[in-house]
Amino acid sequence: MPIITVNGAGVDYAQTGTGRDLVLLHSLLADRSAFDRVVPAFAKQHKVTLVNLPGYGASTASGASVEDYADHITELLRALKLPGETAVLGNGLGGFIAVALAIRHGDSFGRLIVADSLAGFPPAGKEPLRLMAGRVREHGMSAVLDAAINRMFPPAFVAANPDIVAERKAALAKADPECFARACAALAQVDLAPLLAGIRKPTLVMAGALDAATPAPLARELANGIPGAKFLEIADCGHCPQLEKPEVFVQAVEEFLH
Repeated sequence: MPIITVNGAGVDYAQTGTGRDLVLLHSLLADRSAFDRVVPAFAKQHKVTLVNLPGYGASTASGASVEDYADHITELLRALKLPGETAVLGNGLGGFIAVALAIRHGDSFGRLIVADSLAGFPPAGKEPLRLMAGRVREHGMSAVLDAAINRMFPPAFVAANPDIVAERKAALAKADPECFARACAALAQVDLAPLLAGIRKPTLVMAGALDAATPAPLARELANGIPGAKFLEIADCGHCPQLEKPEVFVQAVEEFLH
């Protein structure tokens, strides 16, 4: 488990595979292990860098805003000496960070891939984030595990995949409560919509048709705001296509990158 220090904070990351660089950023509701089912396929053609965001795994510190996270990831790319054509893929929180990265530090990487993220949450979407932050601060991570699963997966997937549900609960339970709460607050306040038109990168936006956390129609609005972006809606899928539809996810990403 390599740790690299970036601006005084430890970043827990892993690298595997060979080829063109691909960085994977996980969601609020998962750690980097959420990509384990797709990494072997990606590693056949890419050098894959998996990052635990602040508060997950052994990564320390946290940001007050999504923009802070984006600045942090930019410094990580530099510290790891990743080339300028590196592709960045983010799911959920990681997708928000990747979009902010494209806005603020577009020269630091190549293609942008966003899975189940938005430019910003509508008022109704902000309240669950605030509630989760409050519960975690008062009672710890165990207080939000069931709510997190319901945001991650459609009911039918939960019923059919108890092993994956248990795995995801166990992983999320290890997150640092204060970092998680700050990430919730950062997501509740972010609004990237006014700046999307300035993104000048090949972009793919994906969304699960059944995603309750970041609904597909709102993800489509994100794609519509980025010049030239492609949009893909994944049928019968919720918030984490890399877990629910790994083959579809890998194929979509590889077709876009090649």
